[in-house]
Amino acid sequence: MPQYDIHINEFEDKKELYDYQKGAIDAIFERIDNASPQHHLLYQLPTGGGKTVIFSEIVRRYLKKHDKKVVVLTHRIELCKQTSKMLKGFGVTNKIINSSIKELPDQNDYSCFVAMVETLKNRINDEKLRLDNIGLVIIDEAHYNSFRKLLNSFKKSFILGVTATPLSSNIKLPMHQNYDELIVGDTIESLINKGFLAKANTYSYDVGLTSLKVGINGDYTVKSSDELYSNMLMQEKLLHAYTEKSLGKKTLIFNNGITTSLYVCETFREAGYNIRHLDNTSSNEERKEILYWFKHTPNAILTSVGILTTGFDEPTVETIILNRATKSLTLYFQMIGRGSRKLENKSEFTVIDLGNNAARFGLWSDPVNWQHIFKSPEYYLENLRDDAEIEMHFKYVMPAELRAKFKNSKEVSFDIDEEHKLAIRQNLRSKVVLDKSLEQHAGMCVENSGNLQEAKLLAKELQDDIECRVKRFSKCLSQSSKNYREWLIEDYKTKLNILIGKKYREKIMNDLD
Repeated sequence: MPQYDIHINEFEDKKELYDYQKGAIDAIFERIDNASPQHHLLYQLPTGGGKTVIFSEIVRRYLKKHDKKVVVLTHRIELCKQTSKMLKGFGVTNKIINSSIKELPDQNDYSCFVAMVETLKNRINDEKLRLDNIGLVIIDEAHYNSFRKLLNSFKKSFILGVTATPLSSNIKLPMHQNYDELIVGDTIESLINKGFLAKANTYSYDVGLTSLKVGINGDYTVKSSDELYSNMLMQEKLLHAYTEKSLGKKTLIFNNGITTSLYVCETFREAGYNIRHLDNTSSNEERKEILYWFKHTPNAILTSVGILTTGFDEPTVETIILNRATKSLTLYFQMIGRGSRKLENKSEFTVIDLGNNAARFGLWSDPVNWQHIFKSPEYYLENLRDDAEIEMHFKYVMPAELRAKFKNSKEVSFDIDEEHKLAIRQNLRSKVVLDKSLEQHAGMCVENSGNLQEAKLLAKELQDDIECRVKRFSKCLSQSSKNYREWLIEDYKTKLNILIGKKYREKIMNDLD
């Protein structure tokens, strides 16, 4: 069987420290040297800023100054291996505590240990493993809550958590309950301007998310996401977005469900594109082979689920497609961060958003008040724009290829809001707005077709435009239920076909005259 070398974050010599990293290290050591030995400090730095480099240098310097040991905690085995290699690059001899290690008879031979949270917790609970003289505990990806289980085991240690997003994965367990303070590192915009991160060019495609349901974890459920993103319209929208903005580029697609990702794989394959699928059920060998292929194939497309948001670093990625919606700020930053690594021939990358995520959180490089989020996470989450508000601002823009099919029509847009205001001023019933819209749509279909059948086929192409207009209209009404809106859409389509038929009969009669 062939061997696939997919090691990431490989290096031979100690990493060079940049000024912003040195500044962060100095600020952290000021706390280590002057705060209580049991102080809990949280440090934030964007993905790609070099958090592992920073805390590896902290470990090296700490061990040089203190006669105590260090434990580095991660939440995934891949991160354990990467962290261990980085520490070795800084001259720190360390031992990984993995599932095969039941006891540590040689712990005096090491000054630094790298462990998964769950593994270490289990070993401590078994009372077969005890770590002595630990002065510093570093928690990678500290926004996860699993580390809380180990805090009682390190009551006398200085705790340093590092994360790109100091917002707990569980709103009921806010980070300010476990950390005394937060130090905020350089911003994404600053790291872009200094040449450390690539610039993201974001393209958002409006997606109606009213069918999505929110689960107990606060994010959209896999089931409702699969139902939405697996349907033909969404698959076509994804394929269109790829061909319009990312054709021929190395592309990483994030999905919420395995069913969706498999549909994506099949859709792109049928369209003739070079694509593979990867999820957390893939075997280790399969994962290695696929990532090797992705790394070495210039136009590769990889569609994935829940496996490449952390611990994966492929700098050659040119496009990130968010083929999902999320309410998790952390996940939003993690997904986009997979494309932010800069190369000599890569200073920018593309983000295609098919989940209204940029409208919900802001652009990836927008300023974020992390101190406010750290201290008041509930306030931040409660004030995120909800889907209904986001959809209120949707403006339908007819795609260029569809506009070409209506080339005989001078105007194809229709301002529902303005027409509704006009109807109110004129004391007319609201329904005249949809009547005017129907007149325009029917006219477009008739004047761009050679017969009735062609006109009715053109009407089917207006599905997105119709839905957008009806949704805008329903927002103008004081009360409008989802069922009523759905009925309006179906009624609109029925009336459109009838009106097209009427207009064609009038056209035939006029031609006879």
